[in-house]
Amino acid sequence: MPPPGADPLSTSGAPGGRGPLDPWPDSVQWQPISTDLIWVELIRLAIVVAIGLAVTAFGWALSGHGLFGVAFAAVLVFGAWRAAAIVRAVRAWGYAERDDDLLVRHGLLVRRLSIVPYSRMQFVDVSAGPLERAFNLATVQLHTAAAASDARVPGLRPAEASRLRDRLTALGEDRAEGL
Repeated sequence: MPPPGADPLSTSGAPGGRGPLDPWPDSVQWQPISTDLIWVELIRLAIVVAIGLAVTAFGWALSGHGLFGVAFAAVLVFGAWRAAAIVRAVRAWGYAERDDDLLVRHGLLVRRLSIVPYSRMQFVDVSAGPLERAFNLATVQLHTAAAASDARVPGLRPAEASRLRDRLTALGEDRAEGL
């Protein structure tokens, strides 16, 4: 358990300290995403695991071969492992609006920090699939000229997604290169 005030994702043991591999700037006020995204991702996982279990169970019932039993157990173990990873991964997402750019962080094992200058944005998408809509969530997707630099912020409430979209659009227009 990290000390009070410390970044729970920090690789350093010092309160508020930064480890040599810690990419998150200390001077930034990070905004978390909704933890309701955990439920969306767990439902998606449950669907995939249910299909995997059905296929392996069907194969096991038809053939009686023990490898289907091993595959069935592997699907269960994968599902449990991935469920735990989803909870931590959703909590690792964050975004921060600065004067000239938007920062998006995510990742557990491989941490990723995307810095998208407002002047480089070409357009901003807001999307929400059926599960996201059921949980009142949306995703803001930022598009730049370089496809590898596209960033997204999932798990936002629709009002926050609209506010962020409008702000990013206005800032991009002010910078006169993007949007």
